Amino acid sequence: MLKFLSKVKIEFNAFDSRATSALEFLAQCGSTKAKESNPSCQVIVNRRTDDHHPQITITYSNGVEEIIDGSKTNAQTIRKKILETGRMLETEQMFKEAGQSWPVKIPEQELYQFAKPTK
Repeated sequence: MLKFLSKVKIEFNAFDSRATSALEFLAQCGSTKAKESNPSCQVIVNRRTDDHHPQITITYSNGVEEIIDGSKTNAQTIRKKILETGRMLETEQMFKEAGQSWPVKIPEQELYQFAKPTK
């Protein structure tokens, strides 16, 4: 999961019941498997003392930053989103390495072509 990220910043108040997903996501980021997938990814934890909602800031390897409200999004959803975006980044990189344009533009007439059934 950390393979696609350059930085993760997790902010939460440990006494806030809304911090559950932020703590779970922190545990996932701290796992041995996650750390081994990208040792250079920075995982920053900011323990807050105010009533601000838990917040997770993700910076992808291409520099795009995303801020997630940890009180409204569970850890599994955050993880899935990172993996989906990571697959898109890998695909984009493969196309660029092959000298192809990205995103792929499919002519509209090809979208509506009839395909012969296969056996």
